[in-house]
Amino acid sequence: MPQEIFTAHDEFGPIRVLESDGVRTLNFGGPDAQSSWSRSEPHVPQLEYVRAMLLVLLFNTPRQTLTLGLGAGTLNSCLHAGVAGLKQQVVELRPGVIEAAQRYFQLPQGKRLQLHQADAFTFMREYKGKKLDVIFSDLYNADDAEGEQFSAEFIENCRHQLKTGGWLVLNCWDCHQSDEFMALLNRHFCEVRSCLLSGNWVVFAGTSPAPGNAKALKEQEWALSKQLGFSLQPYLGRLASHGS
Repeated sequence: MPQEIFTAHDEFGPIRVLESDGVRTLNFGGPDAQSSWSRSEPHVPQLEYVRAMLLVLLFNTPRQTLTLGLGAGTLNSCLHAGVAGLKQQVVELRPGVIEAAQRYFQLPQGKRLQLHQADAFTFMREYKGKKLDVIFSDLYNADDAEGEQFSAEFIENCRHQLKTGGWLVLNCWDCHQSDEFMALLNRHFCEVRSCLLSGNWVVFAGTSPAPGNAKALKEQEWALSKQLGFSLQPYLGRLASHGS
């Protein structure tokens, strides 16, 4: 049975860290784990959707990224270890989540990773920093994705802060698939792709067409998988294109 090693509570609900057989999970009180982390592979994301989000590295070698929603920081730990020289900004609303990520999930600390304790939607409306190569959006509460993540204002704000050649990566539930949302993305981005998993739907929206053909992507995938420490092949095989 998992052992609870950390618990906190704020206005949004509980924040719990559980551990079993060397694997720690972050939970917000709902039925699903928000993040999963292994002591034996501290830089390798354990959840499929996080691994799938990293397919964006086939389209862009980022120097500046922004992550909206920290969770346990497994995405950010992987990027920190796997992409040399990358500078990351991360926005997280709940101080207890930041504390848990740093104390129990080995979130990197230093000049290459800047944390902002703030509301992600307000942050994007007011952002005045450098243009970004990739924005990762993974905004969830205990029960569902934050609905504003699918709004026209949020998508427009993200597009405005991306460099030419930049990408927005959204983690959604599979039930969020809709013609209306796809049309919104196609209005603002040159290319839209997605990866459908069991329960999750990861969307990639690029300001420029993705470089390379299918053969080139497979060759890149092999090298990138070696660099990150796990195979991206299962997710590349599920990658679908969505034309405007």
